[in-house]
Amino acid sequence: MTMEWTRDLDEAGVVRLAELLAFKIRPGDVVALSGDLGAGKTTLARALIGAVLRDGSAEVPSPTFSLHQSYASRRVTIAHFDFYRLSGAHEAAELGFEEAAQDGAVIVEWPERAAALLPPTRIEIALAEAGDPHVRRVTLRGLGEAGERIARIADIMAFLGRQADWLGAHLTYLQGDASTRSYARLTREGRTVLLMDAPRQPDGPPIRHGKPYSQIAHLAEDMVPAFAAIAPPLRAAGLSVPQVLAQDLAKGLLLVEDLGDRVFAAEVARGGLPQDELWRTAVDALIDLQRSEAPRQLPLNGGGRHVLQTYDRDALQIEAELLLDWYWPALRGAPVPEPARAEFLSLWARLFDRLERQPQHWVLRDFHSPNLIWLPERSGIKRVGLLDFQDAQRGAAAYDLVSLLQDARVDVAEGLEQSLLAHYRRAAARTRPNFDDAEFTFAYHALGAQRSTKILGIFVRLAHRDGKRQYLAHLPRIWGYLERNLRHVTLAPLAAWYDRYFPASVRDGKLPQ
Repeated sequence: MTMEWTRDLDEAGVVRLAELLAFKIRPGDVVALSGDLGAGKTTLARALIGAVLRDGSAEVPSPTFSLHQSYASRRVTIAHFDFYRLSGAHEAAELGFEEAAQDGAVIVEWPERAAALLPPTRIEIALAEAGDPHVRRVTLRGLGEAGERIARIADIMAFLGRQADWLGAHLTYLQGDASTRSYARLTREGRTVLLMDAPRQPDGPPIRHGKPYSQIAHLAEDMVPAFAAIAPPLRAAGLSVPQVLAQDLAKGLLLVEDLGDRVFAAEVARGGLPQDELWRTAVDALIDLQRSEAPRQLPLNGGGRHVLQTYDRDALQIEAELLLDWYWPALRGAPVPEPARAEFLSLWARLFDRLERQPQHWVLRDFHSPNLIWLPERSGIKRVGLLDFQDAQRGAAAYDLVSLLQDARVDVAEGLEQSLLAHYRRAAARTRPNFDDAEFTFAYHALGAQRSTKILGIFVRLAHRDGKRQYLAHLPRIWGYLERNLRHVTLAPLAAWYDRYFPASVRDGKLPQ
């Protein structure tokens, strides 16, 4: 698709546009800047590069004489070209323009001097005078796949333009994880707030019973309404979740309270706080949450209802099958044989039958270190900030506990896991009528095995389908958790299946390239 829009922008507006371009830029992008001398091309390019580097004071010299400057950031390497003195595309090619566009993102001034090298998918920005010397008429055009992002920038600019308290705020991209949504921090006069950008995700192809994977697994395809509906009851239960300050549910945009950067995983990595203190406080937060009823429906601000679905056997099964659909072929170079799949599903079905009898509680689904923020200025369980809960459902309480105590990205020693599991069980026995310790322990290990199985498949999918090979480094840890769970006596038949098809010799996480 091609998307085009034109606006008159003052200097602050041009900087905001550059910050939003930095928010949306990807490796492979070509940003072509055109306009007369003095139109503001270099000003926009500098602002864009500074935003990508997350350093507005970074030195960004004009490439008029050097013709080419390169800047490396965590997200993308960005190359800045000036073709004003070139006589044709062949000279641009000699400068390494095509290689730079393949390896990172490119900003090019005077692109018409080498038009033959410009890819069909690109971002074009034309700047011109607008009558007022302090204003530029800016035409932004997205060609091909870039059109969707240009349309999204227009949506965000309109949304932020309605937030009087945040006019003129600087926007900084926040590095994300595996999610399809993205975040940016707005900063103005020492205050901060987060922009959550999560447009509705289109359904994938039907894979079973006419439904796509996301529907079977009960993943929120419309994240923003789900987030906005679930936040209030979690806050009412005493948890620290971001307050929603402004919303456009139809466009998938929120402004939410900024809980800061003290993510549990980072705190552990830098030795900021003892891991046992962080994890014990998070366990206490779960204990308090699961005293509250998880309603079936939640009201939406502005009308409508959000349905809190049940984390049922269909969702659990299709997640477990990710091991067969992604890990097995990556390891063996061939699909799983049907007898092995049938036995796998039969063994899990018996466990799911028993899990279905578990009492229904809140299940946040992503209660683990990347989504938990330490808030030392608060007290008690409010010191644990929650970021990711839009996929929350009703289900077995053990799921979130095992998600925390068998963290996929941070080592949790078995001794700490067992100590905090015992702490949770003692508290649940005191506070929850009819708490069945044996059934809860079974559910903990069964759901732990299911979760580890799912994550093994997801991390291989992220590596092979999405090019995010850094997730493969976590595979040995996940295998270790899976082995812990499979030691539970009720999982012995399932353990035998894994020993037969995934023996210890292939549990090191090493996969063929």
